Amino acid sequence: MAFRSAHLRSSAACLALSLVSSVVLAQGQASTPPSQAQGPAPKPDLLTSPAAVEADACAAPALASAARLREVARASKPPRDRRAIVTVDADRIQGRPDKDVQARGDVQLRQGNMLLRTDSLDYDVARDEAKASGNVRIERGGDVFKGQSVQITVSRLEGFVTDPEYFFARTQAGGRAERIDFVDEDRAMLTRADYTSCARDEANGKKPAWLLRSDRVRLDFEANEGIADGAVLEFMGVPILAAPRLRFPLTDARKSGWLPPAINLDNKKGLELGLPYYWDIAPDHDVTIVPTFYSRRGLAAGLEYRYLAPTYEGFALGNWLPNDRVTGTSRHALEWRHRDLDWHGLRLGALVQRTSDDNYWKDFSRHIDSLTPRLLSQDLRADHPLVLGPFAGTAYARVQRWQVLQDSDPLAQIISPYQRSPQLGWRASRPWRAAGANVAVEGEINHFTLPGDDTTTSLLPQGWRAHALASVSRRWSTPGWWFEPGLKVNAASYRTDRPMADGRTSASRLIPTGSVDTGLVFERDAEWFGRPYRQTLEPRLRYVNTPWRDQSLLPNFDAAATDFNVVSIYGDSAFSGIDRVSDAHQITAGATSRWLDAATGEERLRLGAVQKYLLRDQLITPDGVPITQRFSDVLLFGNSNVSSRWTLGGAMQYSSATSRVSRSVLSARYNVGDFRTINLSYRFVREASEQIDVGWQWPLYRAGGGSSAAPRNRGLGGLAGQGNRECNGTLYTVGRVNYSRRDSRVTDSVLGFEYDSGCWIGRVVVERLSTGRAEATQRLLFQLELVGLSRLGSNPLKVLKDNIPGYKLLRDDAAPVKPIPVYE
Repeated sequence: MAFRSAHLRSSAACLALSLVSSVVLAQGQASTPPSQAQGPAPKPDLLTSPAAVEADACAAPALASAARLREVARASKPPRDRRAIVTVDADRIQGRPDKDVQARGDVQLRQGNMLLRTDSLDYDVARDEAKASGNVRIERGGDVFKGQSVQITVSRLEGFVTDPEYFFARTQAGGRAERIDFVDEDRAMLTRADYTSCARDEANGKKPAWLLRSDRVRLDFEANEGIADGAVLEFMGVPILAAPRLRFPLTDARKSGWLPPAINLDNKKGLELGLPYYWDIAPDHDVTIVPTFYSRRGLAAGLEYRYLAPTYEGFALGNWLPNDRVTGTSRHALEWRHRDLDWHGLRLGALVQRTSDDNYWKDFSRHIDSLTPRLLSQDLRADHPLVLGPFAGTAYARVQRWQVLQDSDPLAQIISPYQRSPQLGWRASRPWRAAGANVAVEGEINHFTLPGDDTTTSLLPQGWRAHALASVSRRWSTPGWWFEPGLKVNAASYRTDRPMADGRTSASRLIPTGSVDTGLVFERDAEWFGRPYRQTLEPRLRYVNTPWRDQSLLPNFDAAATDFNVVSIYGDSAFSGIDRVSDAHQITAGATSRWLDAATGEERLRLGAVQKYLLRDQLITPDGVPITQRFSDVLLFGNSNVSSRWTLGGAMQYSSATSRVSRSVLSARYNVGDFRTINLSYRFVREASEQIDVGWQWPLYRAGGGSSAAPRNRGLGGLAGQGNRECNGTLYTVGRVNYSRRDSRVTDSVLGFEYDSGCWIGRVVVERLSTGRAEATQRLLFQLELVGLSRLGSNPLKVLKDNIPGYKLLRDDAAPVKPIPVYE
């Protein structure tokens, strides 16, 4: 027979769970260190922090007793009167009003989302003391806490729990302790506590694969600090990390201290060992300092400063090697990125990258975050809204310079693009409502220079250019067709520092372009392999007329040939930039057909073909050779995801003059679920390159057979040590290989293995990056991820995500895994 109690003043169970939960979560949830960030750190990263460590070589001072701590707490803080309403269910319940309550047999105490189960519960109203014994179990928000007995003074939140066990839903891990003492609601102490996400079954001789132990842990929630004495991390029974004293935050708030060591191995620097120190300067900025030792090159230092505010953000990086033992010189790299969204109406931006020497990008590739590591930008820019007449536009200013890292091989020399110092401009667009048209204008002044130390470009012209662009277009459209005529004008004026070929130092030109773009859309119902589809046929026709203007004597500061693709073939000019505009009298015709899923509208298949027809010879071309052939190369393209497993795509440039394929790009992806993907691509440029690229993530073996998907927590509804994870173990292979058929060699490659045991993941990855025709940088990356706690070692995850299309983290559905503190 069950009875329901009256209102009781009790929150001991809720408190016990929150305190124990906080200590383990704090140990396992320190934030990603700024020193490992790539690019500007997003806002959440800067507002969370890594944990800190205090290591005392002379051993930590002895902790005060729990009783003494209680006395200090009572003297410094008055007790709080908690009057939360609770309900109690039990087989038997009795008591005296305002005296005591006794509940026996299947006792359930509920308070909010907290449930306390026990065999026996006593509450002494006069002494304000609650006692629970026999199979004590507390559940709250998916977290589980279990102990032999609980005794607590409710109003002062003082007491203890004996032989506690705990499991936390957020980290899918838990642990055991000998005892927990509650000093008050803000302070607690754990004795001989441990933490793991692995199965533990000591009765059958099965120990957790990894275990974090601590002799004693003090928690101070008011100061947001925990202190663990005698912390030891064991893996496979072997201690791999230890600290006499370990400090950590109890929330996601940041905290200064040492971060886990960074370990890398490559053929340029040898063994790399870095020991980062994180300094929490203020809520909106911080610094990470990384003393580093390279076995081949000597001692170095790295620094990262991050800042974040509501309207601006950025970071600065620096790496300095005072004496490189290989080169005998001092070497360094600098990087600064800044973005300001609103500073008195201005939007500011900066990207500054600089290195000490030409070979830095080869020897220290990880220190340069650039798509063009041999061409480093120093770019400062600003823009502000500016209204001129009827146009509401944006005025902008920019200074852009380059550092070119040249190679000693003459065949590998590169030519620097022009620097802009400065660039001043204004652009705007507005609808012309009276005519139903849209008008766009742009005006700009540039001073073009070349890097002073670039001898390969010393004979190229430098100087000033002012240009103006204007366009007007009108579009008529219905769901089945569209028609859009347009007119553009490109005007430019030049003044150079040395005479042009005809002896002039100044010149100007104006080039108009007229165009008409039109297309139709047809639809019909179709069926394919028994499934209904909506098929479209979308023909398009575009006419362009640009008169010839002699530009051969004018400097070319920023014009380059456009790629041959579905966008450029319909374009007005064969050039990007301002300085060159190809003459044109041409019609471009193409058609695209799409198959759309009738139920969802998702595009399943797209096929298309485009070709250009010249009505007269084109004299201004990227290679300087006039085009007299009337029909251009044909562009064929398509992509498909008709099958949930296969994704296909490709484009082909077919020359009607030679009846051969000039260029082609083909790709295929086979994906049958998480962690099972294979990518294949083929790129071909006649008489230039031919490359085959293969990337994959695939399971090789799973202990015990069955599905080879990564083991996942099953919710267990239990505690650490009760088989909380399936530890069958799955071995995966990951990699990417780029092979050049023209050179008969592998250019770049990544090859690795990942082993997921269920509660820990091991990764070993080898990366090879070509830095020349006969040079390459090779790196060995290895990492141990303790699920629910931390990742240790070098980090191969960015390499895998950047190189393997479709790569999926084995634990991306779990709580963020963050570094743990190490030696101080």
